[in-house]
Amino acid sequence: PAASSCGPAQRRRTVPSILRELAEKRQLSEEIVSLVQAQFSDLPRELHSWRQMEDYSPEMRQFACLLHLYHIKAYDYLRKILPLPHPYSLTNWLSNNKAAAGFSSDVFLRLQEKVERGDQSYRHCAVLVQDVSLQKQQEWDPHTKQLTGFVDLGAGILDADEAPLASEAIILMAVGISSPWTAPLGYFLVNSMSGHFLAQLLRQAINKLNNIGIVVLAVTSGASARGAETARALGIRTDPKRIQCTFQHPPGSAHSIAYFFDVCHALLLIRNALQCFQKVEWLGDTMWWQHVVELAALREQRLSELCSLESGRAGSKGSYHLKVNLATLLFSEGVAEALEHLQKLGLASFQNCSGTVKFVRLMSSLCDVFCGRGLYGKEPLLAGNYTKISNLFNEAKSCFVNLTDSVGRYVIKSKRKLGFLSFLLNAESLKWLSSNYPCPEGTPSHHLHTHACSLDPLERFLRALQQACGSSGSPTCTVFQAAYHKLLASCSLAPSSPHSSGSASPWHISLSQRRALTLGSIRAQYHPAPGRTLAPEYPYSAGLLLPSSALSNALTDLSLYTQSLICTAGWVAEQLALDLQCEACLASLFEADESRLSCRSVLYIKKFGGVSLPSASVHHITSISEQVLNRYGKLGGANKNTKLWHLPLEQKVFQELLGQSTLFPTLTNHLFEGELSINNHYTVLVKEITQYYLNIRTNPAQHLNLKYPCRRHKLKRLKGKPSPLGSCQSS
Repeated sequence: PAASSCGPAQRRRTVPSILRELAEKRQLSEEIVSLVQAQFSDLPRELHSWRQMEDYSPEMRQFACLLHLYHIKAYDYLRKILPLPHPYSLTNWLSNNKAAAGFSSDVFLRLQEKVERGDQSYRHCAVLVQDVSLQKQQEWDPHTKQLTGFVDLGAGILDADEAPLASEAIILMAVGISSPWTAPLGYFLVNSMSGHFLAQLLRQAINKLNNIGIVVLAVTSGASARGAETARALGIRTDPKRIQCTFQHPPGSAHSIAYFFDVCHALLLIRNALQCFQKVEWLGDTMWWQHVVELAALREQRLSELCSLESGRAGSKGSYHLKVNLATLLFSEGVAEALEHLQKLGLASFQNCSGTVKFVRLMSSLCDVFCGRGLYGKEPLLAGNYTKISNLFNEAKSCFVNLTDSVGRYVIKSKRKLGFLSFLLNAESLKWLSSNYPCPEGTPSHHLHTHACSLDPLERFLRALQQACGSSGSPTCTVFQAAYHKLLASCSLAPSSPHSSGSASPWHISLSQRRALTLGSIRAQYHPAPGRTLAPEYPYSAGLLLPSSALSNALTDLSLYTQSLICTAGWVAEQLALDLQCEACLASLFEADESRLSCRSVLYIKKFGGVSLPSASVHHITSISEQVLNRYGKLGGANKNTKLWHLPLEQKVFQELLGQSTLFPTLTNHLFEGELSINNHYTVLVKEITQYYLNIRTNPAQHLNLKYPCRRHKLKRLKGKPSPLGSCQSS
């Protein structure tokens, strides 16, 4: 009787009717219902067909995964009616071999092997998540004989005619907490996603890592609207009065996981806030954005013009010019020191900048903590530094919660608050992590690699992925998947080689590639860069005086030849400086008076005839390049403007440089940085200088924008005249 009373009503309910019911109650979006109806037309309608999970068809598995990731509440409701699997049992259906969409089974298997061998450094990790834009395009794959370009969550392609094309790829990565290993966990092709979707995907990744014996201690996302929504969906709260920096996994369990926003993204948001507000105040101090703008826009000034402002300086130094290093990061100690230095010089634009200096220095110290360098030591979470760091975090919180705009409104309550809230959340998360992280045996207490709290490892992977795609634009799904497959095949889960113990750090290297955080980006906003033309006061047409024949060599004054070579090298240095995003590399290009200022954000560069004189290393590289060009450049009849003609010359230059005296003595640390020491700032700098010089020498009219290259004879002069550049010789 009981069965007959409820049986007919129960039998009348079908899966499509339940979905429509949820949509009418606004518990499921119409978009998902339409996608399910279009994709799963053969889905069993009757409830009794769903009883045996082992008999689920691929379409039934796709449906379960789709509903769980896009709407967990609807999935939980349906589980009360249908015997759908527990959410954490779906991870196997979301996994694939090779490089298909979903979790990479091969990577998880390799991680599991390391854990089972007892490698303690793989027992704990952080999970990073980032999205990549894709070009919507439907293509035919002749290998799989399927259409591609559609949404794929790992359980199969959703390729119905009415299904949307994928517009983004979500990539997940695990990184070591006590050891710098990285492991790309997989990717998912989506059309649109919410913070709730990302939250479910993260929980699936955490569960899959837990299943192989790896404990996840932290999650990092971008400091964006989507990242903030993901944090809220996981239970994170950023209210300064009651910050909740951890979430439980599984929900309701005792295990907590810290949440971080990427520091670089947060810095960009703070830069945007300062630019919009122009002036912010806190506890009697004032930060003026205009001071930063004036610093970035500061024109080169002859030192003799500054001598009257700065007492105690001899006039003999008048051949030097003050130059701002545009590769300097905005929130750095270098900018703080530069502002103080210019204030001491008496420049009117930088008076009353003490509040700006204080704010920039505070932000710089916070960055030092999260990158593990600077005044707080290589490992900021050592016991001896914890008190100092905790005091810094308290100072930052006092500043941020009291920060007001020009009309007295609190910034922390404004629409520009996310960057500041991100730092407050990260501070609490880092303190929690340092207190709750169980150190593996054999490692120092709180030996944490704080790069795990940023997206830098994942973004390095994405840069390699972009290079493998072979295009700077958004790739199609087919191109993306082929590049991912290629990259995954060469991916090693071993810890990367340790970086140098010098002053430079991988953090600063990765940050320097974010152009929006340098002084150069600020100058470009307010003063767009002019065309790369020759300075009107340039006394010699760079490269055109260099001898091209034995007769020309005999008739040309050698001192004039030396001047032309040095000026050409100086022009090369100036052109490279327009593109370099590394403060140390840019400073190494010029002959500078380093005794005047220890920081590299303000340089005192020696100039001649309007051209900056190159450093001895730049001059030496260009001298060797000139020798190689004279010796081998006339061989063969190939077009000198082709890359094929230049490559052998570049090889000869490198061969000549091998075994000689060390170049760029200030960049020794760069030589050992990077995942591959052969491809780092040091080696790239040598290569760029060589290429620039050879390009100028073989096609000077094009690169120097000269209208009359044939008038070189007017620039020659008689032998015997003294050279003002005689002191600048190659090392």
